[in-house]
Amino acid sequence: MDVGSVTAVSVAVVGVVGTLLSALLTQRAADRSRQRERERAELARECRGELLDVRTCYVALNTATRQYLAARTDQVHALRRDGSGPVRQRLTAARDQHRDVYAEAQLHVPDPVLDLAGQLSRELGAVYGMVKRLDAGAPREGDSVT
Repeated sequence: MDVGSVTAVSVAVVGVVGTLLSALLTQRAADRSRQRERERAELARECRGELLDVRTCYVALNTATRQYLAARTDQVHALRRDGSGPVRQRLTAARDQHRDVYAEAQLHVPDPVLDLAGQLSRELGAVYGMVKRLDAGAPREGDSVT
């Protein structure tokens, strides 16, 4: 074989190898691009899921707080009428539910919101204690249903 034939064969081999490598590199780049897109989509799903969890937690906390306040108000009205009957159990159940929902909120809710919810929870607890003392007939100084 002469130099020209070797050169022609070498150029042909390089051309074929280059074409095959080009297709391989393009395929790998496309695979990486699809993988990144899947990862972005998964991250977006996770973010939406986390936002939904936080929103659900907000709704549950708000609902439990409102039920707790309503049960406390009903208990105070019952105390004014000299009888609490089933209202007493409702207040205790609402308090327990609020406590459970607040514990869940501690895992999901941002700190500024949690600080406010914690302050409200402490205040509700103080009022709950006063209402229970009044119901038991053992009020402290300053305890009153007014």
